[in-house]
Amino acid sequence: MNLADTLNLGCACQTLSLPLLREQLETGPALDGLVARLTLSHPHLFSASAVFMDSAMERRIQQAVAAIERVIALPAWQQQALARAPAIAAHDHGPAGVFMGYDFHLTDAGPRLIEINSNAGGALLNAALARAHSACCNAMGQVADPRGALRALDAEFVDMFRAEWASQRGQAPWRNVLIVDDAPTQQYLAPEFDVFRELFAAHGLTAVVADATELQWHDGALHHPALPAGMAVDLVYNRLTDFYLQEDDHQALRLAHEAGAVVLTPHPRTHALHADKRNLVALSDGDLLAQWGVSEADRALLDTVVPSTQRVSADRADALWAARRGLFFKPAAGFGARAAYRGDKLTRRVWAEILAGDYVAQALVPPSERLVRVQDGTQRLKLDLRAYTYRGGVQLLAARTWTGQTTNFRTEGGGFAPVVVVP
Repeated sequence: MNLADTLNLGCACQTLSLPLLREQLETGPALDGLVARLTLSHPHLFSASAVFMDSAMERRIQQAVAAIERVIALPAWQQQALARAPAIAAHDHGPAGVFMGYDFHLTDAGPRLIEINSNAGGALLNAALARAHSACCNAMGQVADPRGALRALDAEFVDMFRAEWASQRGQAPWRNVLIVDDAPTQQYLAPEFDVFRELFAAHGLTAVVADATELQWHDGALHHPALPAGMAVDLVYNRLTDFYLQEDDHQALRLAHEAGAVVLTPHPRTHALHADKRNLVALSDGDLLAQWGVSEADRALLDTVVPSTQRVSADRADALWAARRGLFFKPAAGFGARAAYRGDKLTRRVWAEILAGDYVAQALVPPSERLVRVQDGTQRLKLDLRAYTYRGGVQLLAARTWTGQTTNFRTEGGGFAPVVVVP
Protein backbone atom coordinates (compact mmCIF):
# COMPACT_ATOMS: atom_id res chain seq x y z
CA MET A 1 0.00 0.00 0.00
CA ASN A 2 1.07 3.59 -0.54
CA LEU A 3 1.21 6.06 2.34
CA ALA A 4 -2.34 7.35 1.76
CA ASP A 5 -3.80 3.83 1.88
CA THR A 6 -1.79 3.03 4.99
CA LEU A 7 -3.13 6.12 6.76
CA ASN A 8 -6.75 5.51 5.66
CA LEU A 9 -6.73 1.95 6.98
CA GLY A 10 -4.44 2.37 9.98
CA CYS A 11 -4.97 5.86 11.42
CA ALA A 12 -8.22 6.57 13.26
CA CYS A 13 -7.20 10.02 14.47
CA GLN A 14 -10.04 12.52 14.91
CA THR A 15 -8.78 15.90 13.75
CA LEU A 16 -11.97 17.99 13.53
CA SER A 17 -11.89 21.02 15.84
CA LEU A 18 -15.38 22.29 16.69
CA PRO A 19 -14.07 25.74 17.75
CA LEU A 20 -12.36 26.04 14.35
CA LEU A 21 -15.54 24.87 12.61
CA ARG A 22 -17.54 27.55 14.42
CA GLU A 23 -14.97 30.12 13.37
CA GLN A 24 -15.25 29.02 9.74
CA LEU A 25 -19.04 28.71 9.51
CA GLU A 26 -20.40 31.31 11.91
CA THR A 27 -19.13 34.28 9.93
CA GLY A 28 -21.99 36.66 10.73
CA PRO A 29 -24.60 37.32 13.44
CA ALA A 30 -27.26 35.44 11.45
CA LEU A 31 -25.11 32.29 11.68
CA ASP A 32 -24.43 32.40 15.44
CA GLY A 33 -25.02 28.98 16.98
CA LEU A 34 -25.07 27.19 13.61
CA VAL A 35 -22.57 24.49 14.60
CA ALA A 36 -24.44 23.70 17.81
CA ARG A 37 -27.68 23.37 15.84
CA LEU A 38 -26.02 21.16 13.25
CA THR A 39 -24.68 18.88 15.98
CA LEU A 40 -28.28 18.18 17.00
CA SER A 41 -30.05 18.22 13.64
CA HIS A 42 -27.26 16.77 11.42
CA PRO A 43 -25.19 14.56 13.75
CA HIS A 44 -23.58 12.66 10.85
CA LEU A 45 -23.01 15.53 8.41
CA PHE A 46 -19.32 16.02 9.25
CA SER A 47 -16.77 13.31 9.89
CA ALA A 48 -14.15 13.93 12.56
CA SER A 49 -11.57 12.09 10.44
CA ALA A 50 -9.85 13.30 7.29
CA VAL A 51 -9.39 11.09 4.21
CA PHE A 52 -5.92 10.70 2.72
CA MET A 53 -5.22 10.47 -1.00
CA ASP A 54 -2.09 9.80 -3.01
CA SER A 55 -0.80 12.72 -5.08
CA ALA A 56 -0.78 10.54 -8.23
CA MET A 57 -4.50 9.90 -7.67
CA GLU A 58 -5.12 13.66 -7.45
CA ARG A 59 -3.29 14.28 -10.74
CA ARG A 60 -5.26 11.51 -12.45
CA ILE A 61 -8.55 13.04 -11.31
CA GLN A 62 -7.52 16.47 -12.59
CA GLN A 63 -6.52 14.93 -15.93
CA ALA A 64 -9.80 13.00 -16.18
CA VAL A 65 -11.94 16.06 -15.51
CA ALA A 66 -10.07 18.08 -18.12
CA ALA A 67 -10.39 15.28 -20.68
CA ILE A 68 -14.12 14.87 -20.09
CA GLU A 69 -14.66 18.60 -20.45
CA ARG A 70 -12.83 18.49 -23.78
CA VAL A 71 -15.14 15.71 -24.95
CA ILE A 72 -18.24 17.59 -23.80
CA ALA A 73 -17.13 20.63 -25.81
CA LEU A 74 -17.22 18.63 -29.07
CA PRO A 75 -20.11 19.45 -31.46
CA ALA A 76 -20.91 15.73 -31.88
CA TRP A 77 -21.22 15.26 -28.11
CA GLN A 78 -23.47 18.27 -27.72
CA GLN A 79 -25.65 17.23 -30.63
CA GLN A 80 -26.39 13.77 -29.19
CA ALA A 81 -26.83 15.01 -25.62
CA LEU A 82 -29.20 17.85 -26.54
CA ALA A 83 -31.19 15.70 -28.99
CA ARG A 84 -32.62 13.62 -26.14
CA ALA A 85 -33.11 16.53 -23.72
CA PRO A 86 -36.13 18.86 -23.49
CA ALA A 87 -36.02 21.93 -25.72
CA ILE A 88 -35.09 24.23 -22.83
CA ALA A 89 -31.61 22.66 -22.77
CA ALA A 90 -30.86 24.23 -26.16
CA HIS A 91 -30.68 27.71 -24.59
CA ASP A 92 -27.07 28.84 -24.18
CA HIS A 93 -26.80 32.29 -22.63
CA GLY A 94 -23.12 31.99 -21.72
CA PRO A 95 -22.80 30.60 -18.17
CA ALA A 96 -21.12 27.22 -17.81
CA GLY A 97 -22.73 26.19 -14.51
CA VAL A 98 -21.25 26.47 -11.02
CA PHE A 99 -20.23 23.55 -8.81
CA MET A 100 -19.98 20.64 -11.19
CA GLY A 101 -19.44 17.49 -9.16
CA TYR A 102 -17.33 14.60 -10.44
CA ASP A 103 -17.73 11.60 -8.12
CA PHE A 104 -15.06 8.90 -7.99
CA HIS A 105 -14.30 5.64 -6.26
CA LEU A 106 -10.61 5.13 -5.57
CA THR A 107 -9.06 1.79 -6.58
CA ASP A 108 -5.59 0.26 -6.61
CA ALA A 109 -5.48 1.03 -10.34
CA GLY A 110 -6.55 4.67 -9.94
CA PRO A 111 -9.79 6.68 -9.75
CA ARG A 112 -13.01 5.43 -11.35
CA LEU A 113 -15.73 7.89 -12.33
CA ILE A 114 -19.07 6.93 -10.78
CA GLU A 115 -21.18 9.86 -11.96
CA ILE A 116 -21.23 13.56 -12.79
CA ASN A 117 -23.57 15.98 -11.04
CA SER A 118 -24.57 19.39 -12.38
CA ASN A 119 -25.86 20.63 -9.04
CA ALA A 120 -23.34 19.39 -6.49
CA GLY A 121 -24.13 20.64 -3.01
CA GLY A 122 -21.82 20.92 -0.05
CA ALA A 123 -18.85 22.79 -1.54
CA LEU A 124 -18.98 25.71 0.88
CA LEU A 125 -19.51 23.40 3.86
CA ASN A 126 -16.62 21.21 2.76
CA ALA A 127 -14.31 24.19 2.34
CA ALA A 128 -15.09 25.29 5.90
CA LEU A 129 -14.72 21.74 7.18
CA ALA A 130 -11.29 21.35 5.59
CA ARG A 131 -10.10 24.51 7.32
CA ALA A 132 -11.47 23.22 10.64
CA HIS A 133 -9.37 20.05 10.79
CA SER A 134 -6.21 20.45 12.82
CA ALA A 135 -3.07 18.40 12.22
CA CYS A 136 -2.70 15.21 14.27
CA CYS A 137 1.04 15.12 13.54
CA ASN A 138 3.74 17.27 11.95
CA ALA A 139 3.55 15.33 8.69
CA MET A 140 -0.15 16.04 8.28
CA GLY A 141 0.40 19.71 9.07
CA GLN A 142 2.90 19.95 6.23
CA VAL A 143 0.57 18.53 3.58
CA ALA A 144 -2.95 19.60 4.68
CA ASP A 145 -2.90 22.88 2.73
CA PRO A 146 0.64 23.48 1.49
CA ARG A 147 -0.28 26.22 -1.01
CA GLY A 148 -2.83 28.02 1.15
CA ALA A 149 -5.57 27.32 -1.39
CA LEU A 150 -8.20 26.55 1.25
CA ARG A 151 -7.88 30.00 2.76
CA ALA A 152 -8.71 31.67 -0.56
CA LEU A 153 -11.42 29.26 -1.62
CA ASP A 154 -14.49 31.23 -0.53
CA ALA A 155 -13.33 34.24 -2.54
CA GLU A 156 -12.68 31.91 -5.49
CA PHE A 157 -16.27 30.68 -5.27
CA VAL A 158 -17.61 34.24 -5.39
CA ASP A 159 -15.33 35.01 -8.33
CA MET A 160 -16.83 31.97 -10.09
CA PHE A 161 -20.31 33.47 -9.75
CA ARG A 162 -18.95 36.80 -11.01
CA ALA A 163 -17.59 34.99 -14.06
CA GLU A 164 -21.01 33.44 -14.66
CA TRP A 165 -22.59 36.88 -14.46
CA ALA A 166 -20.04 38.42 -16.83
CA SER A 167 -20.45 35.60 -19.36
CA GLN A 168 -24.07 36.69 -19.87
CA ARG A 169 -24.15 40.33 -18.79
CA GLY A 170 -20.67 41.60 -19.58
CA GLN A 171 -19.73 44.66 -17.56
CA ALA A 172 -23.24 45.39 -16.25
CA PRO A 173 -23.32 45.83 -12.46
CA TRP A 174 -24.28 42.70 -10.47
CA ARG A 175 -26.58 43.69 -7.63
CA ASN A 176 -28.28 40.63 -6.18
CA VAL A 177 -28.37 36.84 -6.02
CA LEU A 178 -31.15 34.44 -5.05
CA ILE A 179 -30.31 30.98 -3.71
CA VAL A 180 -33.35 29.04 -4.96
CA ASP A 181 -34.75 25.64 -4.06
CA ASP A 182 -38.12 24.06 -3.32
CA ALA A 183 -39.01 24.67 0.35
CA PRO A 184 -35.36 25.61 1.04
CA THR A 185 -35.68 25.59 4.83
CA GLN A 186 -36.69 21.92 4.68
CA GLN A 187 -33.73 20.76 2.57
CA TYR A 188 -31.04 18.68 4.25
CA LEU A 189 -28.33 21.13 3.22
CA ALA A 190 -30.42 24.20 4.12
CA PRO A 191 -27.65 25.41 6.49
CA GLU A 192 -25.38 25.82 3.48
CA PHE A 193 -27.91 28.17 1.88
CA ASP A 194 -27.59 30.46 4.90
CA VAL A 195 -23.80 30.35 4.74
CA PHE A 196 -23.92 31.25 1.04
CA ARG A 197 -26.26 34.14 1.78
CA GLU A 198 -23.79 35.57 4.30
CA LEU A 199 -20.85 35.05 1.93
CA PHE A 200 -22.58 36.91 -0.90
CA ALA A 201 -23.67 39.69 1.46
CA ALA A 202 -20.09 40.08 2.66
CA HIS A 203 -19.13 40.81 -0.95
CA GLY A 204 -21.65 43.64 -1.27
CA LEU A 205 -24.55 41.75 -2.87
CA THR A 206 -28.18 41.65 -1.83
CA ALA A 207 -28.61 37.92 -1.14
CA VAL A 208 -31.84 36.03 -0.47
CA VAL A 209 -32.65 32.37 0.17
CA ALA A 210 -35.87 31.89 -1.82
CA ASP A 211 -38.52 29.28 -2.47
CA ALA A 212 -39.02 28.81 -6.22
CA THR A 213 -42.77 29.32 -5.76
CA GLU A 214 -42.12 32.90 -4.59
CA LEU A 215 -40.61 33.96 -7.90
CA GLN A 216 -42.72 36.16 -10.16
CA TRP A 217 -42.36 36.69 -13.91
CA HIS A 218 -43.82 39.93 -15.28
CA ASP A 219 -42.84 42.92 -17.36
CA GLY A 220 -40.03 40.93 -18.95
CA ALA A 221 -38.17 40.37 -15.70
CA LEU A 222 -37.97 37.96 -12.76
CA HIS A 223 -39.00 39.38 -9.38
CA HIS A 224 -39.01 38.36 -5.74
CA PRO A 225 -40.81 40.18 -2.89
CA ALA A 226 -37.71 40.23 -0.66
CA LEU A 227 -35.82 42.48 -3.10
CA PRO A 228 -36.18 46.25 -3.03
CA ALA A 229 -39.21 47.55 -4.90
CA GLY A 230 -38.59 47.68 -8.64
CA MET A 231 -35.38 45.64 -8.50
CA ALA A 232 -35.45 42.56 -10.74
CA VAL A 233 -33.59 39.36 -9.92
CA ASP A 234 -30.08 39.46 -11.39
CA LEU A 235 -28.72 35.97 -10.75
CA VAL A 236 -30.20 32.72 -9.44
CA TYR A 237 -27.97 30.13 -7.81
CA ASN A 238 -30.10 27.14 -8.74
CA ARG A 239 -30.33 24.27 -6.23
CA LEU A 240 -33.48 22.73 -7.74
CA THR A 241 -33.49 19.06 -8.70
CA ASP A 242 -36.12 19.69 -11.39
CA PHE A 243 -33.21 20.00 -13.80
CA TYR A 244 -35.29 21.03 -16.83
CA LEU A 245 -37.70 23.32 -14.93
CA GLN A 246 -40.70 21.26 -15.99
CA GLU A 247 -42.81 21.56 -12.85
CA ASP A 248 -45.60 24.14 -12.66
CA ASP A 249 -44.04 25.71 -9.54
CA HIS A 250 -40.98 26.59 -11.61
CA GLN A 251 -42.77 28.33 -14.46
CA ALA A 252 -41.58 31.83 -13.55
CA LEU A 253 -37.95 30.72 -13.46
CA ARG A 254 -38.38 28.75 -16.68
CA LEU A 255 -39.82 31.72 -18.56
CA ALA A 256 -37.12 34.04 -17.26
CA HIS A 257 -34.37 31.63 -18.29
CA GLU A 258 -35.82 31.04 -21.74
CA ALA A 259 -35.98 34.80 -22.28
CA GLY A 260 -32.43 35.33 -21.00
CA ALA A 261 -33.87 37.71 -18.43
CA VAL A 262 -31.98 36.17 -15.50
CA VAL A 263 -28.55 34.62 -15.11
CA LEU A 264 -29.30 31.04 -14.05
CA THR A 265 -26.52 28.76 -12.81
CA PRO A 266 -26.43 25.83 -13.09
CA HIS A 267 -29.07 25.53 -15.82
CA PRO A 268 -30.81 22.88 -17.97
CA ARG A 269 -28.10 22.82 -20.64
CA THR A 270 -25.47 22.04 -17.98
CA HIS A 271 -27.44 19.02 -16.84
CA ALA A 272 -28.03 17.68 -20.35
CA LEU A 273 -24.38 17.96 -21.40
CA HIS A 274 -22.81 16.71 -18.17
CA ALA A 275 -25.07 14.95 -15.72
CA ASP A 276 -27.55 12.81 -17.63
CA LYS A 277 -26.43 9.27 -16.69
CA ARG A 278 -26.76 8.19 -20.33
CA ASN A 279 -23.67 10.29 -21.00
CA LEU A 280 -21.66 7.65 -19.14
CA VAL A 281 -22.51 5.19 -21.92
CA ALA A 282 -20.80 7.41 -24.50
CA LEU A 283 -17.85 8.21 -22.21
CA SER A 284 -17.11 4.50 -21.88
CA ASP A 285 -17.44 3.76 -25.62
CA GLY A 286 -13.97 4.22 -27.11
CA ASP A 287 -15.06 3.48 -30.68
CA LEU A 288 -17.79 6.13 -30.55
CA LEU A 289 -15.40 8.68 -29.05
CA ALA A 290 -12.96 7.98 -31.85
CA GLN A 291 -15.67 8.66 -34.44
CA TRP A 292 -16.31 12.01 -32.75
CA GLY A 293 -12.67 13.01 -33.01
CA VAL A 294 -11.56 12.48 -29.40
CA SER A 295 -7.77 12.25 -29.27
CA GLU A 296 -6.08 8.90 -28.74
CA ALA A 297 -4.60 10.14 -25.45
CA ASP A 298 -7.97 11.21 -24.07
CA ARG A 299 -9.56 7.94 -25.18
CA ALA A 300 -6.86 5.96 -23.42
CA LEU A 301 -7.32 8.01 -20.26
CA LEU A 302 -11.10 7.66 -20.25
CA ASP A 303 -10.81 3.93 -20.88
CA THR A 304 -9.02 3.59 -17.54
CA VAL A 305 -11.23 6.04 -15.61
CA VAL A 306 -14.83 5.51 -16.81
CA PRO A 307 -16.34 2.09 -15.95
CA SER A 308 -18.18 0.33 -18.77
CA THR A 309 -21.79 1.58 -18.86
CA GLN A 310 -24.73 0.45 -20.99
CA ARG A 311 -28.39 1.28 -21.43
CA VAL A 312 -30.91 -1.03 -19.80
CA SER A 313 -33.42 -2.26 -22.37
CA ALA A 314 -35.84 -5.13 -22.77
CA ASP A 315 -33.72 -6.87 -25.40
CA ARG A 316 -30.78 -6.97 -22.96
CA ALA A 317 -32.84 -7.96 -19.93
CA ASP A 318 -31.76 -11.59 -19.70
CA ALA A 319 -28.07 -10.84 -20.14
CA LEU A 320 -28.15 -7.95 -17.64
CA TRP A 321 -29.99 -10.03 -15.05
CA ALA A 322 -27.44 -12.82 -15.43
CA ALA A 323 -24.59 -10.33 -15.00
CA ARG A 324 -26.31 -8.24 -12.32
CA ARG A 325 -23.89 -9.08 -9.47
CA GLY A 326 -21.19 -7.13 -11.26
CA LEU A 327 -23.39 -4.13 -12.11
CA PHE A 328 -24.81 -1.02 -10.48
CA PHE A 329 -28.13 0.29 -11.84
CA LYS A 330 -28.92 4.02 -11.94
CA PRO A 331 -31.85 6.04 -13.33
CA ALA A 332 -30.78 8.22 -16.24
CA ALA A 333 -32.20 11.36 -14.66
CA GLY A 334 -31.48 10.41 -11.05
CA PHE A 335 -29.40 12.13 -8.42
CA GLY A 336 -28.18 11.57 -4.90
CA ALA A 337 -28.23 7.76 -5.25
CA ARG A 338 -32.03 7.80 -5.32
CA ALA A 339 -33.58 4.71 -6.93
CA ALA A 340 -30.07 3.35 -7.55
CA TYR A 341 -29.35 -0.30 -6.83
CA ARG A 342 -26.46 -2.70 -6.53
CA GLY A 343 -27.15 -5.65 -8.78
CA ASP A 344 -26.42 -8.25 -6.10
CA LYS A 345 -29.18 -6.72 -3.94
CA LEU A 346 -31.89 -6.76 -6.63
CA THR A 347 -35.24 -8.44 -6.16
CA ARG A 348 -37.44 -9.45 -9.08
CA ARG A 349 -39.90 -6.68 -8.14
CA VAL A 350 -37.20 -3.98 -8.30
CA TRP A 351 -35.83 -5.49 -11.51
CA ALA A 352 -39.24 -5.10 -13.13
CA GLU A 353 -39.27 -1.42 -12.09
CA ILE A 354 -35.80 -0.93 -13.58
CA LEU A 355 -36.87 -2.46 -16.90
CA ALA A 356 -39.95 -0.23 -16.96
CA GLY A 357 -37.86 2.87 -16.25
CA ASP A 358 -34.97 4.59 -17.99
CA TYR A 359 -31.82 3.11 -16.44
CA VAL A 360 -28.16 2.56 -17.15
CA ALA A 361 -26.06 -0.33 -15.87
CA GLN A 362 -22.53 0.52 -14.82
CA ALA A 363 -19.77 -1.96 -14.02
CA LEU A 364 -19.61 -2.21 -10.24
CA VAL A 365 -16.59 -0.48 -8.70
CA PRO A 366 -16.37 -1.19 -4.95
CA PRO A 367 -15.46 1.90 -2.93
CA SER A 368 -12.28 2.09 -0.89
CA GLU A 369 -12.44 2.35 2.89
CA ARG A 370 -11.51 4.61 5.79
CA LEU A 371 -10.95 3.50 9.36
CA VAL A 372 -12.77 5.82 11.80
CA ARG A 373 -13.24 5.92 15.54
CA VAL A 374 -16.78 5.26 16.77
CA GLN A 375 -18.27 4.94 20.21
CA ASP A 376 -17.51 1.23 20.54
CA GLY A 377 -14.03 1.31 19.03
CA THR A 378 -13.17 1.60 15.34
CA GLN A 379 -15.00 0.75 12.13
CA ARG A 380 -14.18 0.71 8.43
CA LEU A 381 -16.47 2.94 6.36
CA LYS A 382 -16.83 3.12 2.60
CA LEU A 383 -15.69 6.33 0.96
CA ASP A 384 -16.12 8.16 -2.30
CA LEU A 385 -14.50 11.32 -3.50
CA ARG A 386 -16.05 14.38 -5.11
CA ALA A 387 -14.16 16.87 -7.24
CA TYR A 388 -15.94 20.23 -7.28
CA THR A 389 -15.05 21.83 -10.60
CA TYR A 390 -15.65 24.90 -12.74
CA ARG A 391 -14.94 25.05 -16.46
CA GLY A 392 -12.77 21.95 -16.24
CA GLY A 393 -10.65 23.07 -13.29
CA VAL A 394 -10.78 21.28 -9.93
CA GLN A 395 -11.48 23.73 -7.10
CA LEU A 396 -11.88 21.38 -4.15
CA LEU A 397 -11.64 17.67 -3.34
CA ALA A 398 -13.92 16.33 -0.62
CA ALA A 399 -14.91 12.86 0.55
CA ARG A 400 -18.02 11.20 1.95
CA THR A 401 -17.81 8.21 4.28
CA TRP A 402 -20.71 5.88 5.02
CA THR A 403 -22.02 2.35 5.44
CA GLY A 404 -24.85 0.81 3.43
CA GLN A 405 -25.69 0.27 -0.22
CA THR A 406 -25.38 3.94 -1.26
CA THR A 407 -23.94 7.16 0.14
CA ASN A 408 -25.82 8.64 3.09
CA PHE A 409 -25.47 10.88 6.11
CA ARG A 410 -26.77 8.38 8.64
CA THR A 411 -23.53 6.63 9.64
CA GLU A 412 -21.80 7.05 12.97
CA GLY A 413 -18.34 8.46 12.31
CA GLY A 414 -19.24 9.21 8.69
CA GLY A 415 -20.27 12.22 6.63
CA PHE A 416 -18.33 14.83 4.70
CA ALA A 417 -14.59 14.56 5.22
CA PRO A 418 -11.70 16.73 4.01
CA VAL A 419 -9.15 15.23 1.63
CA VAL A 420 -5.47 15.49 2.50
CA VAL A 421 -3.16 14.77 -0.44
CA VAL A 422 0.06 13.07 0.60
CA PRO A 423 3.25 12.19 -1.33
